[in-house]
Amino acid sequence: MMLEQVKKYLRIDESEDDDFLALLINAAKLDLKDSGVSEPKEKDERYDLAVMLYCALHYENRDPSLKIDKLNFAYQSLILKLKRYGDVDESSTF
Repeated sequence: MMLEQVKKYLRIDESEDDDFLALLINAAKLDLKDSGVSEPKEKDERYDLAVMLYCALHYENRDPSLKIDKLNFAYQSLILKLKRYGDVDESSTF
């Protein structure tokens, strides 16, 4: 399901890049996990958007020397929001 969402987000109709997109989706989930954001048990549009932004960053800009500040800022902003509001533990204090 996530693959189809990412393809729609990137406006990709063909399937020749499906393996690469699946790799990016897994990398996005790992990056979010490494950033302290666990995959939600229930549907969370912010999490899905973060995965799609990560995929867009790395699919459309394969030159690592490029800096895509606007997309990267949006991705980092979502990570912070997901960390703050995504997995709220009722026993923790703020």
